[in-house]
Amino acid sequence: MNTDIENLFKDTVLGHPVGLFILFFTEMWERFSFYGMRILLILFLTAPMMSDNPGWDWPREHALALIGTYASLLYLTPIVGGWIADKFTGYRIAVIIGCLVMTLGHAAMAFDTTMSFYIGLALLVIGTGFFKPNITSIISEMYKTRESKKDGAYTIFYMGVNAGAFFGMMLCGYLAENYGWHWGFGLAGIFMLLGMLQFMLAHKIFGSIGDKPGRKEEVVLEHTPNETNVEIVEEMQAEIKLNPFTTFDYVLIVLSSIGGLLYLFNDPLDVIYSMSLVPFEIGGMSGTNIVILAALAMFLVLLITRIARYLPIVRDRLIAVTIFALFTVFFFAFFEQSLGSMTLFASDYTDRSLTGNSATIFKIIDGLLTTIPLIIITYVIALIFKKTFTKIGASNIVLAIAFVGVWGLVIFRLYDKFSQTEMTVDATWFGILNSFFIITLAPLFSKWWESKYNPSAAMKYGIGLVLLGVGFAILSYGASDIPPGARTASVSMVFLILAYLFHTMGELCLSPLGLSYLSKLVPARMIGFMFGVWYLAIAVGQKAANTMGGMIDKISEAYSLGTFFLIFAVIPVAVGLISMALNPLLKRLMHGVR
Repeated sequence: MNTDIENLFKDTVLGHPVGLFILFFTEMWERFSFYGMRILLILFLTAPMMSDNPGWDWPREHALALIGTYASLLYLTPIVGGWIADKFTGYRIAVIIGCLVMTLGHAAMAFDTTMSFYIGLALLVIGTGFFKPNITSIISEMYKTRESKKDGAYTIFYMGVNAGAFFGMMLCGYLAENYGWHWGFGLAGIFMLLGMLQFMLAHKIFGSIGDKPGRKEEVVLEHTPNETNVEIVEEMQAEIKLNPFTTFDYVLIVLSSIGGLLYLFNDPLDVIYSMSLVPFEIGGMSGTNIVILAALAMFLVLLITRIARYLPIVRDRLIAVTIFALFTVFFFAFFEQSLGSMTLFASDYTDRSLTGNSATIFKIIDGLLTTIPLIIITYVIALIFKKTFTKIGASNIVLAIAFVGVWGLVIFRLYDKFSQTEMTVDATWFGILNSFFIITLAPLFSKWWESKYNPSAAMKYGIGLVLLGVGFAILSYGASDIPPGARTASVSMVFLILAYLFHTMGELCLSPLGLSYLSKLVPARMIGFMFGVWYLAIAVGQKAANTMGGMIDKISEAYSLGTFFLIFAVIPVAVGLISMALNPLLKRLMHGVR
């Protein structure tokens, strides 16, 4: 393995191996297709049938029930996909499987039928499970002997995530809103296919990195046969024996998983089709609520009993991780309104019409936002071509085709916008603001974390939640004049832009740090289980976000849309203040880990 890593580092671009940029662009196209499709879901499902661009005309509550289950499953299947890669396929094969299944999913969604739509969503959930955990695992393997460069590698990779989300939402949204939903869904599939081909054709550059588990073990033994490895293995085995999973643990895992999945599938069936997988009541409580409460109770018993069996310092740190996971649930339950109620606010309640100087200024800003990142990425591609064309020429050609396609679409879009004297900003355009603000603000927050003013973990969580609440407070103020029950309005887009700004700053305080603290606080023998808990926390947050977002009509009719967003402002601020108040306790529980 060391030989393959050394070979990778012989050809570098911007100080990192070319293989990192192969992964960068694979991730970029996957995120392009993922976010490009996801931003369309709520708009397509709620668009009127009798319109220039007909959708399914679903009630908002129905659409958000389906989206909530879809979003939750996207964070649960990676637990299974990572396990399959570790045990059977290896990381690279798993990534290819994920790309192929997601490509088929996008292709299915391009057809305007109910069955193909549901099949497409199912394939995207399965494909993400294979792709999401394993492409980052390849990076981890690549930098095993270059730990000091790993942070920089993940920073570059994270830029690929945001670049893909940025262009995916912009271009898929533009085609879908202006030319038809199937164009947006179809475009997402095309770039997913190109991403898969580019990765497959470049596979030999990685050597045995990310290969099947059996071959990886042989390489490790071949290149590092020393007593230290034997000692490490014996130590790990001893640690596992300290607190093994019992039969009772496994029973709780299975039963709580079944209960949780039953709830996820039953909720949209019940809301949309008035069907139930658990058609019974006990004491006036529905079967759905009984199942989810029972699943939650069993999971809490599992978590408490396992943590209680550890030694005091480890136990304290695991309690701290659990508390942070709870704050994570609250954060994502509100933050993920961006692709639900906030997209609806952009579509139906925001004044997106521009004329005169305001239209001209927007066109210039939009043009710069679009072309400058593309110029920078194109320059990186040119550097890659110089280094690798003789080795992976076919992969380079596919990458070039993809970028010619992006440039063509960007130029076409800009020409279309600049030719309009009066223009309407696409509702999906606001989705790109999160990616843009992350790219521009991440270096500032990184400097903050490296300075002497670096806050503790609890304070970062608190600041993130408060900033999230401030964003919703701005939206609440902007929507305060909308009368109860109104289905449309013309609120200035400034309020939505500022909300995205504060939400992104909150995300930078909290989201990238969660897994970092988890890896520091959790012992090696518990890391897999706690990563599963962490993804579960995000999945619960995703479902809660769309369940609460589905109340938009009920609350806005009974009170007002301003009140709806005010609720979303007050709760995160309150939870953020609780996090800050718990700072001394959490510091003690972390036992010196920062």
